[in-house]
Amino acid sequence: MACTMEAVAKKIFKGVLVVELLGVFGAYFLFNKMNTSQDFWQTMSKKFPFILEIYYKSIEQSGMYGVREQDQEKWLNSKN
Repeated sequence: MACTMEAVAKKIFKGVLVVELLGVFGAYFLFNKMNTSQDFWQTMSKKFPFILEIYYKSIEQSGMYGVREQDQEKWLNSKN
């Protein structure tokens, strides 16, 4: 019985590890896409404003300030 519990624990650990890796790569892809594409940024601001807020908070935590204002200025200029 202990052998089967060990096998189950290994499978669960591998599953959790895969889910975490997918989450990390997904977050990186999302951050990179928002950091390089103005169109994607606008889409995120309309559909998922809370993700955009997390994006700006993470940039501010890294010490880069003014990105939010620059993006808003670009967005307003592109509307005109």
